[in-house]
Amino acid sequence: MRLDNRLTDGAPMRPLACERCAAEVLVRKSSWQQTSVQWSARATAVCAERDGAEGAFEGCRSLRDTIREAALLGTVEVIDGGDGDERPAGTAEATGTAGRIPEHRT
Repeated sequence: MRLDNRLTDGAPMRPLACERCAAEVLVRKSSWQQTSVQWSARATAVCAERDGAEGAFEGCRSLRDTIREAALLGTVEVIDGGDGDERPAGTAEATGTAGRIPEHRT
């Protein structure tokens, strides 16, 4: 058996619950452009966007928003966060609103 050590260069995956349906997944944010998500059977079963999805599942928009907000707030560490220039357009540092909590979307 070979150990998979691809994710040993920084923070481990951490639990995060979707703000919409509370599906809890494991998340690791390597950079602003790269996110790893590990779904459990329970999270798959309770995800509101996966419910009834046929064929390949492209991803959960609600969970993506939850992860983005957690990264902006520092709840989820962005391992290679750069100097702020790599943040997605419209984020706190990019818009000059650093320190302000993003609006909660429902």
